[in-house]
Amino acid sequence: MAKDVNICLHGHFYQPPRENPWIEEIEQQDSAAPFHDWNERIHYECYLPNSRARALDAKGKIVEIVNNFERSSFNFGPTLLSWLETKHPDTYKSIIRADQVSREQHRNHGNAIAQVYNHMIMPLANLRDKRTQVRWGMEDFRHRFGRETESIWLPETACNEETLEVLVEEKIKFIILSPYQARAVRPIDGGEWRDVTGGHIDPRYPYRYFLKNNPSLFIDIFFYDGPISRAIGFDNLLFDAKHFMDRLQGAAVDSEGPQLIHIATDGETYGHHKPFGDRVLGYLTYVEIPRRGFRLVNYGEYLEENPPKHEVRLIEGENGEGTSWSCAHGVSRWKDHCGCRGGGPANWTQHWRKPLRWALDWLRDELSRVYEKEGAKYLKDPWMARDDYIRIILDRSEKAIRAFFYKHACRELNKQEVTACLKLLEMQRFLMLMYTSCGWFFSEISGLETVQILQYAARAVELGDEISGVNFEREFLEHLALAKSNMEIFKDGRGVYEKLVKPSATSLQHIVSYYAICSIFEDYYAESDVVRMYAYNLHILHQRKEFFGTITMNFGRIRVVSRVTLEERDLVFVVIQIGFYDFRCSVMPYRDEASFETLERDLFDALYQLPILDLSKKIDSHFGEAYYALKDLRLGDRVNIINRLTHETIEKVSNFYENIYEENLRMNEIYRSINVPIPIEFRYAAEHTLGKRLAEAVRDWGAQGFPGKKTLSIYRIIDSARALDIQLHKEPVARFLSNELTALVRDFVAKPCVETLEQALAILKLSKKIEVFLDKREVQDDLFAFVKSWKDVAQAIPQVIRDQEHLFFALMEELELSTERLRKTMGSHS
Repeated sequence: MAKDVNICLHGHFYQPPRENPWIEEIEQQDSAAPFHDWNERIHYECYLPNSRARALDAKGKIVEIVNNFERSSFNFGPTLLSWLETKHPDTYKSIIRADQVSREQHRNHGNAIAQVYNHMIMPLANLRDKRTQVRWGMEDFRHRFGRETESIWLPETACNEETLEVLVEEKIKFIILSPYQARAVRPIDGGEWRDVTGGHIDPRYPYRYFLKNNPSLFIDIFFYDGPISRAIGFDNLLFDAKHFMDRLQGAAVDSEGPQLIHIATDGETYGHHKPFGDRVLGYLTYVEIPRRGFRLVNYGEYLEENPPKHEVRLIEGENGEGTSWSCAHGVSRWKDHCGCRGGGPANWTQHWRKPLRWALDWLRDELSRVYEKEGAKYLKDPWMARDDYIRIILDRSEKAIRAFFYKHACRELNKQEVTACLKLLEMQRFLMLMYTSCGWFFSEISGLETVQILQYAARAVELGDEISGVNFEREFLEHLALAKSNMEIFKDGRGVYEKLVKPSATSLQHIVSYYAICSIFEDYYAESDVVRMYAYNLHILHQRKEFFGTITMNFGRIRVVSRVTLEERDLVFVVIQIGFYDFRCSVMPYRDEASFETLERDLFDALYQLPILDLSKKIDSHFGEAYYALKDLRLGDRVNIINRLTHETIEKVSNFYENIYEENLRMNEIYRSINVPIPIEFRYAAEHTLGKRLAEAVRDWGAQGFPGKKTLSIYRIIDSARALDIQLHKEPVARFLSNELTALVRDFVAKPCVETLEQALAILKLSKKIEVFLDKREVQDDLFAFVKSWKDVAQAIPQVIRDQEHLFFALMEELELSTERLRKTMGSHS
């Protein structure tokens, strides 16, 4: 067996920024169902399970729960980490903590490395954007991990000479590339160059790259093992940890000196692309690699111990634009119809890529001139300020904003000037976000990812128009019209922009209308003078709601403030709900107190005195004819409101189905007895009724304390469904039982008692019998940590558990936790 073999497994964890740029939140994405959006789905399938991966024994029982990030090299996209920090702080903390743990294990070299800020294809960016992208990525890393990064992940591993020059400028020590990006190698002290094109570079060693323009400067490069990395993503290597380890071991050769076997893949492979890949990774790193006598390292540690002995030259690519790991044509995938594509009919082309990039380049250059001209009025150096703006992106507190302008403003700025400056800087942020690589990666310009980058472009255009007074959108659309869609409904990029992008735009008036319509419902917002909605604070200065006949009218005044740009507007609204579903909201600027009081009297007099049509005309006479309706709300609010509005109707329909079921019980039995399919109408009534009754019966059982012997009513409902050969909708039951089980186990861990133990077992027994899948992950985590806290010391085990060990072992078995180690401990005690 080869000696001195080191192993490093790198995961590139990344999702494109998906936030609507006007509200700074991700909107509901139906394609990610049953999750709210793709970030949520991939968090559940990948990021969360990798932060607490299960290592299983031969019987499929959990022997260890591990944080895969502690044993793997990794990078996370900054925008993804920002989302995780807000939406899933526990997962976020696990990632940060993993880097801290890894530094203790690897001589102060952490597993985490930085990433270029928003996954821009670096060789296609201008020099200024290259520098800002690297600086933002490094500062984001510094802010989160509390240290300097040694490396930075290049999106799609795309790089060229200018990109490398920027990395050297910023003191990046090393990068990770594909073996297919290497052209030639030779000993570092000179000698003949040896051709290694076609991926033939030996990936077991680091290499040094000397800059062409200044050979005294260099950056080190690791070229990952191509065949193994490819097998992880596209073959079945993640089905079995031992097979995975065999493949890694097979890459080592008998040689003098240390060697590094390392792979790099999309991190989402471990759990999202390959279900349960997180478990294989956990078992591999915590069991298989140590068992076979190999050493886990990260790149920084290995490089310190083993400096390069060879230098490398890279393939320069077309026009010196470099190469990448996901395009066989250099970086053409992000600028041209090169043949690389993802999904869609075979006859679709990607000729739209080139004019799309041209359009964005034009927009960037035009708005950058606006930025320079307007920014010079307020900032000492607008481009230096842009580089430093990442500090505000990471911390939008008043203190951080004040410190930023103290450093960068050329004079003391008033409130309006600060807002103007922040708008300029936000414009620049969106001018970079619009270059996120996913916008070109797939087959069609109307795809989700391209629409997203066009939203960023649209927001930049809007800010540019506001600041300069110039209409940039008109010419931008002319450029977009040259990008032809494969779908007739859109025709071209202009059609995509107008149909899919513009409807997402949101003004301050929109924000007030959302509040006004939703606040028709008494309990939609908690009683508060300030409501946080998306990226805005709404200061409720006045509100009056009255009812007359079938009409509800809500009138008020709101000062809305953007937490991003600090822009604020004082606005007046009136909304009327006519009947059940018809909402009509008008918004206009606040003038003065006298006008406001007169308007209020006029509108409420009209409510009581005028017919509906005349009331609407009266509102229009004050506010103008433009108004917002239910359809203008964001999707999440539309869903919430329509659910409230239809609740009573749905109850009536539900009762109707129950009546049909009850009235036709005998008829259903006859159909079954003569082996004739039940009519679909009867079947649906039965599915609905029995599903509803099952949920009610389980909740009633829970209210009684989950008594193990009082489940007969639940089993009767299941038997009725089986007799009719129908499938029940069990998700509400699964959700309820999962939550109750989690609460019970946490109570047990805090204060062990027999009753809680029996209740938890009763839930697990019932769920198995009625075939309800429970989410046991949190319960497994809690109980495993509880057992581990005893440190194999019998005396540390609570007396209740020692007295009721058969019940406790039963609980562990039901939760798929290995009992072998604990049995030995308790056996030694007895």
